[in-house]
Amino acid sequence: MELTNREFWGIVHGMGLGALFLLAYGGGLAGLYSYKPGLLTADGEVERSWRLKAGTLVMAVTAWLTVLTGTWIVYPWYRHEPDGAKFGLLANPDTAGWHNFAMEWKEHVAWMAPFIATAVAVGVAYYGVQLVKERKIRNSLIAFLTAAFAIAGIAGLLGALITKAGPVK
Repeated sequence: MELTNREFWGIVHGMGLGALFLLAYGGGLAGLYSYKPGLLTADGEVERSWRLKAGTLVMAVTAWLTVLTGTWIVYPWYRHEPDGAKFGLLANPDTAGWHNFAMEWKEHVAWMAPFIATAVAVGVAYYGVQLVKERKIRNSLIAFLTAAFAIAGIAGLLGALITKAGPVK
């Protein structure tokens, strides 16, 4: 089995980086949720703080790599080619809505995910061990992390459906 250059970058973007970001959400959520007083020793707080900082940093970098590869490598194939998927989607009345909604979401809304993930990473790095005692800040970071996950998850689902409806050749 051979992969074309476009198939390779589609896999790197969606099934590689995008899936890694979505999977990392589970670790980030579990790490933040369980970062509570009474559940950790003093040594455990420090060790968990380091792991949470590293994990959220990797998650933010992965989110950035996902949108950058999508915007600058994968998306131009849909946009510029007269016989590309975008034109095929728009030409068919049954699939024109995919571009009108799905591609707009992926082109614009999905860019919020790395910004939000970066904000979570900065919050975790800034507060560190203090997050154990700061329940409201910890819960706010969980809410932001969940928002980034939801935005990226919807973008991933729409990306899979777009590829199914109008694959790039």
